[in-house]
Amino acid sequence: MIDGIRMILSSDLHIHSCFSRATSKNMVIDTIAPQAKLKGLDLVGTGDAFHFQWLQMIKNYTKEIDEGIYALKDSKEDPETGLSVDGCNFILTSEVEDRKRVHHLIILPSIESAQGIREELKANNIDSDGRPRVRMTGAEIMDVVYEFDGLIGPSHAFTPWTSLYKEYESVYDCYTKKPDFLELGLSADTDMADRIEELQDIPFLSNSDAHSPWPHRLGREFNEIEVKNLNFRAIKDAISKKRIKANYGFDPRLGKYHKTACTRCYKVFDIEDALGMKMKCPCGGTIKKGVDYRIYELSTWNKPHHPPHRPPYIHILPLAEIISLVYGKGVTTVFIQNIWKELVQKFKSEINVLIYASLNEIEEIDQKLAEVIRSFRNKTLYMVPGGGGRYGKILFEEPKLDEHSSDITTLDSYFK
Repeated sequence: MIDGIRMILSSDLHIHSCFSRATSKNMVIDTIAPQAKLKGLDLVGTGDAFHFQWLQMIKNYTKEIDEGIYALKDSKEDPETGLSVDGCNFILTSEVEDRKRVHHLIILPSIESAQGIREELKANNIDSDGRPRVRMTGAEIMDVVYEFDGLIGPSHAFTPWTSLYKEYESVYDCYTKKPDFLELGLSADTDMADRIEELQDIPFLSNSDAHSPWPHRLGREFNEIEVKNLNFRAIKDAISKKRIKANYGFDPRLGKYHKTACTRCYKVFDIEDALGMKMKCPCGGTIKKGVDYRIYELSTWNKPHHPPHRPPYIHILPLAEIISLVYGKGVTTVFIQNIWKELVQKFKSEINVLIYASLNEIEEIDQKLAEVIRSFRNKTLYMVPGGGGRYGKILFEEPKLDEHSSDITTLDSYFK
C-alpha cells in the first residue's frame, strides 16, 4: 500500500457473529466479507471479539494485512489502498453488557488485545454469548479497554432497553471520562442527538448492529471515515480527531423505538397518557418510552446545534426493502432479488444505487423504483413512526388524520 493516501472508508463497526443470541448461523467471516462487498462496505467490525470460538474463526479465516486490519486469507488487496478487492476488510470489535445492562461498543487494536481484555472481564461464563454480560460498571470496562489501547463508547445510546440514556442522565454518570464516540442507534440521528449539550464534543457513529449478513441488514447504517492509512492507528486517529465525513442510516421514525408505544399491541401513546397509566397498556402490555421523548427530556436546546466537526447525516433504507415497498407484498423473494442483483451488478454496490447512481440510469432498469429512490433522496415520502419494538412504515400517500392521528406527530411537536 502506498503510504499516506487519504481515502474514505464506508464502515459498519457494530455487528454480531453466529455465537450471539438471535443471530443467523450465516454470520461467519467467509459469508460476511463478500456480502459486505456487495453492500459497498470497505471496513466491517468483527463483533463478538471476546468469544473464544469466534476469535479462533477469525484466526483461521483471515490474515492481518496491516496493524489491526484483517481480510480473508485468500483475498487480494488493492496495491494502492490495501483494501480487499473481493470482500471487505475487518477490524476487531465487540459489544459488552455491563452490570446495569448498558451496552458498550469496543474497537480493538489486535487479536492479542482481545485475548488480554477477555481475561480481565468479570463474567460468569464469557463464552455463553457472543455479547458477554459482565459484573462491571461502564467506567471499569473503559479502564480495561484503555489498558489495551482500545476505543469505547455507548451502543445505541438512546434505546429504551439496554442503553446508556435508559439508565443514566449523563454519559459522565456511566464513564469517568468522555467516551471515544457515541453510537446513535436506528431510532435517532444527529438532528436529534445534537439537541444535547454534553454530546457536542463527542463523535457520533451509525452502525447496523446486524444479526444477519445479507445487505438489507449489514450496513443498513454505516459511516464514511477519512483515513491516511489502512490500519488500526489510522482508524483510532480518525475517530478521535473527528474525521468522520458522513453518517448514513435510517430515518429515525423507522426505528423500532422511536415513539412511546406498547411492546405487545404497538399502540402509540402520548407520554402524559402513558405515565398516567403507569406505563401499562390496556391490552396488558408494557409501554416503552420512545427515543424521541427521551431525547426531549435530555435536551438543552429546542433545535439541533451542530458543532463544526459534525458531518451530515444521510437517511437511507435497504434497497431490497425499497423494491418490496414499490411492488407490494404479493411479489416473491426471487423477484425482489432479481431486481436487486441487476442494479448492484450495474452500479457495483447497493450503496452506490442508494446514494450515488444517476436516477436516469436507474430509470432505464426500473422507472417505478427510480421514482421512490428520488423521493427518498428528496425526503418527500410519508412515514408512520415505529415504537414498542415494531419498525416504522413508509407510505406513498399522506395518512388520514383519523387513521394515524398520533403516528404523524414529529419530534418537533415536543418543542412547540
